[in-house]
Amino acid sequence: MIKEITINSKRRVDLIDITSIVRNEVKNSQLKEGVVNIFVPHTTAGIFINENADPSVKEDIKNALRNIAPENGNYEHLEGNADSHIKSAIVGVSISIPFSEGEILLGTWQGIFFAEFDGPRTRKVIIQIH
Repeated sequence: MIKEITINSKRRVDLIDITSIVRNEVKNSQLKEGVVNIFVPHTTAGIFINENADPSVKEDIKNALRNIAPENGNYEHLEGNADSHIKSAIVGVSISIPFSEGEILLGTWQGIFFAEFDGPRTRKVIIQIH
């Protein structure tokens, strides 16, 4: 089963918790056990798992990525979003999560985040459940 969802980011760099969306898609699949793959088909966005209990973690991640790849760095790519490509390459564009009894097997504090690095934009996320 493959489902495409739409994410609307509001800022240039935006980390959006999509855990509940993925959780609902797995439940709606009516499969009891398997793996859910989440893929972002964009070169300036990404997907990752990290803590979703304390919002300061998201800010720390954004700040660290900003330090690694500043928006106005000395880049050869001249479209004004080279930093966004670098951040996407660091974060990655896919993750896989096992599920059992229809529930994704995330740790207590873990959440799934769509990472926008060149927004605001309308983006796609592909969820494959098998």
